Amino acid sequence: MITSKILLVEDDELASELISEFLVDCGFSVETVFTATDGVARVKHEEYDLLILDINLPDFNGYEVLKNIKNRVSIPIIITSAHNDTKSKLLAFKYGASDYMVKPIDLDELEARIWLQLGKNSEIKTFEEKKTFEVKEGKIYFQQNVLQLTTIEYEILEVLIKNINNTITRDELVESLSLLSSKRSLDNHIKNLRKKIGDNGTQARYLKTEYGVGYKLQK
Repeated sequence: MITSKILLVEDDELASELISEFLVDCGFSVETVFTATDGVARVKHEEYDLLILDINLPDFNGYEVLKNIKNRVSIPIIITSAHNDTKSKLLAFKYGASDYMVKPIDLDELEARIWLQLGKNSEIKTFEEKKTFEVKEGKIYFQQNVLQLTTIEYEILEVLIKNINNTITRDELVESLSLLSSKRSLDNHIKNLRKKIGDNGTQARYLKTEYGVGYKLQK
């Protein structure tokens, strides 16, 4: 399958990093810039399949970018904005936006909207059906790659996989682990597991903390 090339124009470096990493995991090729000026220059000189454009940029706003590239390129443009009012949305569509998402962005929804704009929404099902986590022949696979785990990490992840998409309480998890040295050590093991699957602890995509309850592993 040909990889779709996306340009992300977002001045918030943390948000840009999170969105970019997520989309790369989804199979897209992503380039990022932080200013409207750089965004316009990239679009004019390089070919992209889709543009994700923030409205609030440090040099000039996303509406000006839309006006600047209007009639120059014919790619889908998804606007991201903190503004949820009708006027802002209509203005974006007036200047050529294909879609409009209000921040904070739900990344799974963003992926679905991207596929829709690319005319490949039939491929969403194919992507979702791939097993993100799989236990096979005494090994645990993440996105079809073998994870290098300690024995206790393997045990924790195996329990979470058996309960995938369901929250398991800390007590339930601790009771099911034969190798856990102490309840306090569980948090460190979870932290190490997140690193190995590229998760961000504060905005984890796969291994989520349900505060006051326990943990949930998502596909």
